[in-house]
Amino acid sequence: MRIKRTVLTVLTVLITAAAAGCINDAQIASRNLSLAADNFEIMRRVVFLNGITDTYLLSIEGLCSVEDQQNQLEVTCKVDDAEYKKHFLGLSDNVTYFAEQLDGARVSAYHYRVTFKPQAIIPDIDFRGSGEELFENPSENESR
Repeated sequence: MRIKRTVLTVLTVLITAAAAGCINDAQIASRNLSLAADNFEIMRRVVFLNGITDTYLLSIEGLCSVEDQQNQLEVTCKVDDAEYKKHFLGLSDNVTYFAEQLDGARVSAYHYRVTFKPQAIIPDIDFRGSGEELFENPSENESR
């Protein structure tokens, strides 16, 4: 019984190590670059191109995060410390885009980067309305 458990533990460790070893440096670096761009740390140029007329429709440069949503592309750029712009462009059979990283970035090819942001746990709540509406009961007014 003890031998079976030992063999099973050793096999589990070996399989886990082999699976972790199958990831190459480029995959880890690519994921870390994407995460850095999503945290507005990488300068990018995003160009939208009309494939029929071969003309640029729009070019966006800056600290931008790119998100492909089926038939549209969403580009969110950091303009200042607490200022952002969001651009949308519909994609079609004749409109395409490319995103270019303008500068090199130092990221690890050996360790995945994890972002922990405790500020995101507490929501920013906006209150719309007046306090008077909380104390009024419309059904009481109808019975009078």
